[in-house]
Amino acid sequence: MSDIVTESHVFVDCKAATIDEVLSFFAEKTVELGFADDANAIFEAFKAREAEGTTGMTGGFAIPHAKTAAVKDATVLVAKFAADVEWPSMDDAPIKCAIALLIPAAEAGSTHLRLLSKIAVMLMDAHKREELLAENDPAKLAALVSEGISEE
Repeated sequence: MSDIVTESHVFVDCKAATIDEVLSFFAEKTVELGFADDANAIFEAFKAREAEGTTGMTGGFAIPHAKTAAVKDATVLVAKFAADVEWPSMDDAPIKCAIALLIPAAEAGSTHLRLLSKIAVMLMDAHKREELLAENDPAKLAALVSEGISEE
């Protein structure tokens, strides 16, 4: 799973300014990267998940996730925003970076839970959050997230 995040999956200075814009951005990028064919289905899966409860975490991060048959292969996308995004979060702080999980429906109970758990644990580490927020090179950000996903 350590190669699931590559430089092409990382977007720095993303102009999305609202939750819907962020989720739409991720849905469109998923299609552009060839992981899905239906951006609207992915957007709706993101929206359905947000309706269950916010994916805004702490320290300026969100982990939106979409589990849908529209996704062909599990992937992780990362976006750092040009400006803070107002997003309900556990600490009421705006979101500076989102790490999106895109999971085929058939892998909802396995790949999804492993990735979500590893990313959540990574983001509990204040040093790792600071590293991610300080870095603006897509290749280095991809390496940092991949390292966090692959740690045991």
